[in-house]
Amino acid sequence: MEVANQSAVAEFVLLGLSDQPTLEKTFFVLILLTYLVILLGNGVLILVTVFDSHLHTPMYFFLGNLSFLDICYTTSSIPLVLDGFLTPRKTISFTGCVVQMFLSFAMGATECVLLGMMAFDRYVAICNPLRYPVIMSKAAYVPMAAGSWLAGGTNSLVQISLAVQLPFCGDNVINHFTCEILAVLKLACADISVNVISMGVANVIFLGAPVLFIFVSYVFILTTILRIPSAEGRRKAFSTCSAHLTVVVIFYGTILFMYAKPKSKDPLGADKQDVSDKLISLFYGVLTPMLNPIIYSLRNKDVKVAVKNLISQKCFVP
Repeated sequence: MEVANQSAVAEFVLLGLSDQPTLEKTFFVLILLTYLVILLGNGVLILVTVFDSHLHTPMYFFLGNLSFLDICYTTSSIPLVLDGFLTPRKTISFTGCVVQMFLSFAMGATECVLLGMMAFDRYVAICNPLRYPVIMSKAAYVPMAAGSWLAGGTNSLVQISLAVQLPFCGDNVINHFTCEILAVLKLACADISVNVISMGVANVIFLGAPVLFIFVSYVFILTTILRIPSAEGRRKAFSTCSAHLTVVVIFYGTILFMYAKPKSKDPLGADKQDVSDKLISLFYGVLTPMLNPIIYSLRNKDVKVAVKNLISQKCFVP
């Protein structure tokens, strides 16, 4: 019966900006350039964290994972968005939609957990520096990173498994650029209360818990930094976690802006807000992955030196 229900909709139509073709061309160029910056910036960070022995530490191991995650996250959706900007009728198969939802959901949840792991790493480095090599040994930080990926993938598998069991037998037009799970659930011709509750629980676990953990970690970090007697010592200590803190603020700040802003009650205003919501969601998907390598490069001397060394080695290789 479930197979029959699913086969009723063989493909979905992605609405995107179909009614505004001029904007599509503009955003195609803008998103393409942003995507190339994401691939280049995060690709360079992965290379330096792998090939520079000075960066073989827990912090840079997590950073390499974050860069790889950002590439995976954007690649799961941006090529589809770019293709949609150039295609008059934007369609995606049911299976393709499920795969894209799984990857996007998994990468988003994984990043939440990974940022929490990175906060713990900074907490140990600043609050317990003498025990840092013992606590954050390879036997600890590799499973921590692997656990982040496993948790994100498991959560996505649960949410997508619940979604594909729903019957999609009516409208197949998704009012979005990609197969965003909430937009897809609206098309189900059945009660989605279980899905909503499940996603609510997942949001508490993968958004609320990491935010609380990061907040508590930085309370201890700032308390420890303020106890350092010299201004230079405080500056050096804070510089080791300022990049991560900046990324956390941008990541969660963007999420808060997306979901906390008021909805328009005017029908005409609602249509404009609908376009606005889609564009904000689109730029949210590329903003943090684009800024991460820039932030870590500008605020981290070790990364700057490693990038310069990598470029010089490539330039002078016979």
